[in-house]
Amino acid sequence: MTNGPAPSRNAVLHFQMSEFWSGDLGLTLVTISLVVLIFIIGPLREAGLPGRIFFDLFMTALMIFGALVVHQSRIATAVVIGIIVASGMVLAAGRIRPTLFLHQLGSFLVIVTLLLYVRIVLLLMFRRGPVTWSRIQGGVCAYLLLGMAWASAFQFLEQIRPGSFHFDSVPADIDQLTSKLTYFSFSTLTTVGFGDVIPLLPFARSLAIAEAMVGQLFPAILIGALVAMAMQARGKS
Repeated sequence: MTNGPAPSRNAVLHFQMSEFWSGDLGLTLVTISLVVLIFIIGPLREAGLPGRIFFDLFMTALMIFGALVVHQSRIATAVVIGIIVASGMVLAAGRIRPTLFLHQLGSFLVIVTLLLYVRIVLLLMFRRGPVTWSRIQGGVCAYLLLGMAWASAFQFLEQIRPGSFHFDSVPADIDQLTSKLTYFSFSTLTTVGFGDVIPLLPFARSLAIAEAMVGQLFPAILIGALVAMAMQARGKS
């Protein structure tokens, strides 16, 4: 009696990646990587110490795996992976031969990449099934990704319109600029606002206001959606 054709290698790989993301491990690794990148690697990079490149490569790999697993068309998957790879290549080129154009293009591609990854994380969060710790981690991950996306938007604006922000100490290079605007982004997202980085131009202020609003609305909407999912799952059981 035949058992049917054996599954292809691609099918087995897709199943393994699906199992990786359907449990807690996938979003856990992304969340831990983001925390390390924001709170440890960023300040070390500002101080001139290397090490961020390894986390950038690791995050790129996780983004590609997530894009392959999430339910979307092949065209959408190819576009997302293409943008992720292009972003990594431009950032690497900007490190090897730094130019203003490469830095600007890299900042723009990072914005698009991070927003696309927020979408991937949210799709993974709101897939069918019970509300688990993995979904809560996904919410934290999406929140951190939003903060990083806004930091890249601030950086892109400062690169195309120098003087958009006032700094207590002027950034000496791209790493210091990234670190300072990441700090400003999360201060704005959490509505803390210490005042040592100040948006000056109208569009910079608009971006800051929009981030502060998202920082308040996103957790409230997310919690409400998770509670609704939990109540719906309990009603079906």
